[in-house]
Amino acid sequence: MRISMRWISLRLRLMLVFALVALAAAVSASAIAYWLNRDAVLTRTQNAALDDFRKSLQDNTGSLPLSPTCPELQDAADRMAGTSQKYAVLLIGKVKGGGSCAAPSDRDLFTLETVPKTLVTAVNRERKVDDSNPYPYHLYWQRITLDGKPYLVGGAKVIGGGPTGYLLKSLENERADLNSLAWSLGIATGLALIGSALLAQAAASTVLRPVQRLGEAASRLGEGKLDTRLQVSGTDELAELSRTFNRAAASLEQRVEELSAREAASRRFVADMSHELRTPLTAITAVTEVLEDEADSLDPMIAPAVQLVVSETRRLNDLVENLMEVTRFDAGTARLVLDDVDVADQVTACIDARAWLDAVELDAERGIMARLDPRRLDVILANLIGNALKHGGSPVRVRVRPVDHELIIEVRDHGPGIPEDVLPHVFDRFYKASASRPRSEGSGLGLSIALENAHIHGGEITAANSPEGGAVFTLTLPRDVSATGDGDEDGDAAKDATDAKDTHPKKADGKGKKADTKGTKADTKGTKANAKETGNGGKDGRGPAQGGAK
Repeated sequence: MRISMRWISLRLRLMLVFALVALAAAVSASAIAYWLNRDAVLTRTQNAALDDFRKSLQDNTGSLPLSPTCPELQDAADRMAGTSQKYAVLLIGKVKGGGSCAAPSDRDLFTLETVPKTLVTAVNRERKVDDSNPYPYHLYWQRITLDGKPYLVGGAKVIGGGPTGYLLKSLENERADLNSLAWSLGIATGLALIGSALLAQAAASTVLRPVQRLGEAASRLGEGKLDTRLQVSGTDELAELSRTFNRAAASLEQRVEELSAREAASRRFVADMSHELRTPLTAITAVTEVLEDEADSLDPMIAPAVQLVVSETRRLNDLVENLMEVTRFDAGTARLVLDDVDVADQVTACIDARAWLDAVELDAERGIMARLDPRRLDVILANLIGNALKHGGSPVRVRVRPVDHELIIEVRDHGPGIPEDVLPHVFDRFYKASASRPRSEGSGLGLSIALENAHIHGGEITAANSPEGGAVFTLTLPRDVSATGDGDEDGDAAKDATDAKDTHPKKADGKGKKADTKGTKADTKGTKANAKETGNGGKDGRGPAQGGAK
């Protein structure tokens, strides 16, 4: 395909231009040569025949009486036709006894009807004699075609009362010579065209070879090989273009190195900061849990402050955990721990762990198996469903369906939908649709983390508005992630999963149980029961991403 595309482009156009120029030049030269030779051949032939006819007419009719007999005219015509020019003769004159006689040398070929009327008129017309025209009659000629063959017809009237003579000379030999010349010129034109094509190929190769090398170098540069350089020789425009490419590649390499260093330093800073915050946050979290346990016995004046400290501590803990997860994705260290799961059971477990059973409708058949990372799938579902509950409208409908080798999960709410100007940014980190609401309950990273978890599976998440109303998030995953080569089932992946603070909902944590029991606050306040999960149990999601635009 690459070779064919190369021939379709500049190389073919160069060859076509060369061929067209050569063809135009060859055809023009051949046409000019043909017409010049044709004119020369015909002029030479007709001049020789007419000169011979004039002289023969004068010699053979000069001795005839003023009123010859018809046999005398016939003898004169036969003598005139016997010259080396090989033409037929027709003599017409007045004979004894009155009347006129037509004496042709070849009765089958040349008669008076053969002579064009215009030529007869011109020959018989008497012209006024003066200084510029010393003779009343002149010799006239014309080319005609008889039975598909070319002939020269000429005629003249003998001055002083003699007969009128006409000649008919065949131009068949001249036509054959001209046809042979035309074939020769045609062959020469074809050879010139072939030669021009070969020259065009050589010229195109010479011109396009540096361009081809430049294209290959640009392709390698686009693949990330920033050390690509071209070997430059010469001082022409292509050499200067190659030097410009080398300078641009060197500048790009330096710039990318600087940006990569800054990005790596930024990621290290975020990761180090997150790790450093985890130790004091652990202590603070333990204190806030104690304070929350004793909230009922605290002074009513300080209880709101304690509750604020508890909620903000949890929010900070979620933010740190999400930042650590984001740094894993940015650094490329996130791995999958694959397992065979029943998707319907997995979605049900996610909804049940967050006490969303009354607010979520599940449309999924049991037995739809998929090989994927259940923890990361739980993070994706928690963010999408929690986001729909918080910013959409109940009921939230979750639909699971297999399509070929893919798994499609749709999460639809019944809210007002997502504004069109917000749709392209719902997965951006910390994006807020309204500048007047810069603060939100979540970290602003939920949907972006969900999208990264989909990408690491080789899948995708899209956001749109349903024609029936409400927003629809569509998650597409391969049913067997290991088949795509993205899966990792070794010890390092398990270690990464442990270090990532497993967000798979488990009610083994005592505090989690307590939070789950404490109130129906789980439904109205964004699932307090799952406050410690990296995925935020739906507290981030579209909320922070949109700033409550919905």
